Amino acid sequence: MKNLVIVESPSKSKTIEKYLGKDFKVVSSKGHIRDLATRGKDGLGVDFENDFAATYVISKEKRDTVKDLKAKAENADKIYLATDPDREGEAISWHLADELGLDVSESNRVVFNEITKDAVLKAFENPRPLDMDLVKSQETRRILDRIIGFKLSKLLQSKIRSKSAGRVQSVALKLVVDREREIEAFIPEEYWNVKAFFDNEGVEIETLAERYKNKKLKLTNEKEAMAVVDATKGPFDIKKLEKKDRKKQSKLPFITSTLQQEASTKLGFQSKRTMRIAQKLYEGITIDKETEGLITYMRTDSTRLSDTFVKQTKAYIIENYGKQYVGTYRAGKKAENTQDAHEAIRPTNINRTPESVKDVLSADEYKLYHFIYYRALASLMAPAVYDAVSVVFTQNDYDFNGSGQTLKFDGYLKVYSYEDSSDKIIGALDETKQYNAKKIEPTQHFTQPPARYTEARLIKELEEEGIGRPSTYSMIMDTIVARGYVSFGAVSETSRNKVFKPTEQGFLTNDSLQANFENIINVNYTAAMESRLDKIAEGDVDSVQSLRDFVDLFYPLLEAADKNMEKLPPEMVGEVCPDCGGDLVYRTGRYGKFIACNNFPECRYNRPLEENKKEEPEPTGEICPECGHDLIKRKNRYGTYFTGCSNFPKCRYIKKEVKQKDEANS
Repeated sequence: MKNLVIVESPSKSKTIEKYLGKDFKVVSSKGHIRDLATRGKDGLGVDFENDFAATYVISKEKRDTVKDLKAKAENADKIYLATDPDREGEAISWHLADELGLDVSESNRVVFNEITKDAVLKAFENPRPLDMDLVKSQETRRILDRIIGFKLSKLLQSKIRSKSAGRVQSVALKLVVDREREIEAFIPEEYWNVKAFFDNEGVEIETLAERYKNKKLKLTNEKEAMAVVDATKGPFDIKKLEKKDRKKQSKLPFITSTLQQEASTKLGFQSKRTMRIAQKLYEGITIDKETEGLITYMRTDSTRLSDTFVKQTKAYIIENYGKQYVGTYRAGKKAENTQDAHEAIRPTNINRTPESVKDVLSADEYKLYHFIYYRALASLMAPAVYDAVSVVFTQNDYDFNGSGQTLKFDGYLKVYSYEDSSDKIIGALDETKQYNAKKIEPTQHFTQPPARYTEARLIKELEEEGIGRPSTYSMIMDTIVARGYVSFGAVSETSRNKVFKPTEQGFLTNDSLQANFENIINVNYTAAMESRLDKIAEGDVDSVQSLRDFVDLFYPLLEAADKNMEKLPPEMVGEVCPDCGGDLVYRTGRYGKFIACNNFPECRYNRPLEENKKEEPEPTGEICPECGHDLIKRKNRYGTYFTGCSNFPKCRYIKKEVKQKDEANS
């Protein structure tokens, strides 16, 4: 074997091997091969006294994989590490290099943003050494999440019977709880609108009373509204009539967060579903016996497009729609915490239209590819242009404003069907004429409380606050629901929008964390930590000092919380212990809930719960490395939990359950 290439996903390996030819053997690590050990101080796998040196162990389910990789590596002349093009992918490559005894300074790291023949071949012409700053940043994140996840989760489990806490997960819960309390405290205020409707040669013009004597009009009750109606019964003059072209720019191409948000609102996809489909489109679809990725890497926070893609797409627009439809390329403003590691999410080939591949895609794959393709195409097309008209009708110093628009040039709207381009016609108006209102209508309204978070709104909030990373949003959403901290459902039977609402346990968990860890579990600290991780990745900040600063802040808070946090009394069964006469209580053990005597350890009476209801599988937020379906946690017939593929029995992948878990990246 001349060249061995290691990728993360088994579904990529055959495609890439075909691109590279007979001198290359491409194999898969099936994701991470090892993780922090659960030994050492507090079972964290981190040596606090030795600059936070991490101890890693090969995951039990990956031992055979690593053994096989080592055997193949011994027979290879050259080894390339081609894991995903992000921090986590860089860390996986480093773990592989460490296990296989590779020199990290050697140019054996290959990165490509799309799985197409040209992109892969070009990447292999330009291998580079491992970026150890990226690796160090990811390792620091992992250690932070391990410390917080293990220590806080253990505290909450012992004190208030909550299942877990996490560096980002708990801030997301705080946002949901804070919003619910805003809603509970909200006091509606009455206000009134007065609308006047005019007939202009058969066209109705709707206007709203907005100003009186050039000052903003605020109507707080019916009496004030009726005073406006009574004062405006005669003919109206046109105080102002303005006509101008209004340009409407297309939106920038998708990044991970905007794809998740828009797919939620426009397609009704939950973020996990969106990312699963996007992963498949990225890894490749078989078309005419050839497999090729249809989109670029779907974990990105950059709106950049490559010069090659921009050039090819502009040529495509000219050929298919005309030169007048070509727009100006806008890279977009780089946000403060943007890593900008690779391009926006776009089609790998603009000539590969959604319609041309519809027959080889599932319904969901087609919908998402159509969404991504036309968003990227539209971003390089000319703005839509409207004939916009605004008018102010006036009488007795009351100004009623109205507006309308007609589409003059469709621009990007010619291809982008996800935005409304409907006209609102006013018709020709004569400033010298007076107009009579055919109807003046007062309406009562009440101010509304802030809306609960939909998945799209919560992702947007996390992104705007600089919390978490694009790849973690889906896991965060799943975790706070799976832990029982929030419910996720429609606000009413007629509503399509699902929203997050805290449960009683969610309120308790958040309040306990805020009472004891408000210096850490908050938006500002979490965003600052993300920024510091970015600076570690850029080589500008020392990771050891960052961890030391965190530990110096966190452990005194943990010690105080352990002393001061009130412990919930056990939940009573309402029965007497048959052995000692004490009270029976519900307890939670390694294998779930059971009944035991409250006088333990003096009395050791216990029994399993009588209810034998089958537990619903719990989503883990992970993807099966074998087939790409979701991994779920469920209980087997012996009462123990395991994590396996939701595609069982077609896929029989099983991940061995770790006894003690922290909430990495959640």
